[in-house]
Amino acid sequence: MMLALWLLLQALSLMGVVNYWRHLPADRQEEAPDGAVMIMSVRDDWEGGSELVTRLKAQSASFRLLLATSGACAAAEALAAAEPDWVQIVRAGVARDEGQKVHKLRAALKALRDADRYLFFIDADIEPPARLAGRLLFPLVRGKADIVTGYRLLLPAGQGMPALVGAVELQLATLPRAASSTMPWGGAMAMTRAAAERIDIDAALAGRLSDDMAIGLAGWRAKLRMRPVRDLLVASPLDGGLGALWSFGVRQYRHILTNSPRMWAVATGAVALQSGFWLWALGWGGWPAIAIGYGAAWGRATARRRILAAVLEPAQAARARRSLWWDMVTPFAVCWAHLAVQLQAATSNRIHWGGWTYRVVRGRVVEMGRG
Repeated sequence: MMLALWLLLQALSLMGVVNYWRHLPADRQEEAPDGAVMIMSVRDDWEGGSELVTRLKAQSASFRLLLATSGACAAAEALAAAEPDWVQIVRAGVARDEGQKVHKLRAALKALRDADRYLFFIDADIEPPARLAGRLLFPLVRGKADIVTGYRLLLPAGQGMPALVGAVELQLATLPRAASSTMPWGGAMAMTRAAAERIDIDAALAGRLSDDMAIGLAGWRAKLRMRPVRDLLVASPLDGGLGALWSFGVRQYRHILTNSPRMWAVATGAVALQSGFWLWALGWGGWPAIAIGYGAAWGRATARRRILAAVLEPAQAARARRSLWWDMVTPFAVCWAHLAVQLQAATSNRIHWGGWTYRVVRGRVVEMGRG
């Protein structure tokens, strides 16, 4: 009985990844309308991201770049001075009762112009493909969605802890995407101006820490059409030591838990089921159970390798493939690490992010301080 359930669970997990691969768009249609603005929040220590700026200039769709700063980012000031026809800068100051990123985004939203009809939101640490803007715009311009999103695909700097974190994230990135359950990712999302007004985006963000959770939940409540763009798994470099990378994972799930406990419970339950079965397979299931687990893991890795090749540039795909080794050699370790991060997220409602510590209750910042 247990072996049959294990076989079913592994078959479903493999089919989910294959489903994602099989549903990657073959015809990646783009749009390039007027009236697009890209909002990017940058920290004071942002160095200007010459590669990022080059990638943004190479986008197939044009847009105005709106840099949201605290007011002390020299690189942002220099870019705005050098590119006055393209770059606008907003100096938000320091937040007092909300996340610093949210504070900067709200200031940027107040600086929108009447002609701004399509709003992009991106992170400053991504390596966007040239199709990013055009692909995000396509469903909006064609009236197929109100909010669209890509998703993060981590590029680990090495085979150790960065690759393990990348393997955990790859589990999430290649889940089948259902439009009815899509949660936008703030690193690469877009919406129409009408959608932003419908959810009263400024009010939705006020007092919050997580911009994407706040926007996603507001979109669900307003019954907006939120759609994933499956081929936009956007490269995001990842490096750091054990402590920093582990904290990164805990922070992501603490954002979820403090905004939607039900969403955290569903995600944790699914990973706990997989983790528990792996414990049974290794301890009591014998070689047939181990063979089933590893067979499915190798199948998932093969499908994910094809996904990486289809959505990333060759050099990016080579870095992302480092994470596949964890799922091929020790797939149980990926599950157990994933579960440990989820459980640790539930031990506190304090979130350390960007040099600040926030205490979050029901998605709202109730206390914050440096450090």
